[in-house]
Amino acid sequence: MTAFSWAIVTVCIWGVVPIIEKHALTNTAPLVGVFFRSMGVVIGLIFFGLFAIRPGDLKSVDIKTVLLLMLAGVLASLVAQITFYNALKLGEVSRITPLCGTYYLITFVLGVFLLGESITVPKVCGVLLIAGGAWLLR
Repeated sequence: MTAFSWAIVTVCIWGVVPIIEKHALTNTAPLVGVFFRSMGVVIGLIFFGLFAIRPGDLKSVDIKTVLLLMLAGVLASLVAQITFYNALKLGEVSRITPLCGTYYLITFVLGVFLLGESITVPKVCGVLLIAGGAWLLR
């Protein structure tokens, strides 16, 4: 599969999941929802860990990489998930999810300034369209 194909599969999954989460959050508090969502991740990790990851692959990762990935996990899978669930519980899924999905505006700016990525006309046009969409959904 190409990078674009993987991205399309990701978009489809990420598009369906908030509908499931919004439905589930009608019956529980956001923090409880994050707890049970995380349990699903743990179960999935155990399954994939047993069948897809070789022990040698784990040993080959340096400590800096481990710490950076763990930090990313705490921020994205815990902290941001709690804030997203609070927004999702209080708002409309059709407004909250696209608005929260504009995180790549920040990623674009940080990619340019921290990683030295290029600024191109298509990227700028995309960023402007995303920003306009977020403004309309506010």
